[in-house]
Amino acid sequence: MRSRPTAPLPADDAVQVETERRVWDGRFPLDVVRFRQRRFDGGLSGLRTWELWRRGRAAAVLPYDPDADAVVLIEQFRLPALAAGIDPVLVELPAGLCEAEEDPAQTIVREAVEETGLAPDRLARIAAVMLSPGGTDECCTLFAGRVRLPPVGPEGLLGHAGLADEDEDIRVRVWPAAAAIEAALAGRFPNALTMLALLWLGARRDGLRTEWSDR
Repeated sequence: MRSRPTAPLPADDAVQVETERRVWDGRFPLDVVRFRQRRFDGGLSGLRTWELWRRGRAAAVLPYDPDADAVVLIEQFRLPALAAGIDPVLVELPAGLCEAEEDPAQTIVREAVEETGLAPDRLARIAAVMLSPGGTDECCTLFAGRVRLPPVGPEGLLGHAGLADEDEDIRVRVWPAAAAIEAALAGRFPNALTMLALLWLGARRDGLRTEWSDR
């Protein structure tokens, strides 16, 4: 499997890179970097060694229907969650990695269609966040996106999605916005992006409904 292209570490006056060595060149490369950085007291740190997992730019979206006052969340199996000792089926947002030079807004429309069957027609940027800054360069731009919900099945089930050639198995479910926000406040979503987006919606929901509603 070919690795994704990665940019070199940017030059920074506060960082002295001694060596940078690629130790794994799979889909997501792993580099070992030996460096010194400027300390807060003005001196240089000792020689430090960090493993840097190169995942790059990503995007995620919280699909929201303002007229139904409901959000669309997906469920899928995650092996790292199993390794962490939690339920490996996580409740998540549609998300994906950006292609080279692709704007995150383009990424997330594509991913939303692939993972939910719904295409957001309006986007509100929430933030760009580091997912695990102690180990990976992945930076995810998070959006809320306006969607129009089709008829929904029992228990909010909207259907199943995912790319067959990637063996994706995704369950798509509609949540009343108030219930999803309450679940986030109660700490029921271990996926950080899901919680962050829903807490943002809890703070901005009234204004977003006014701005995005067709009523």
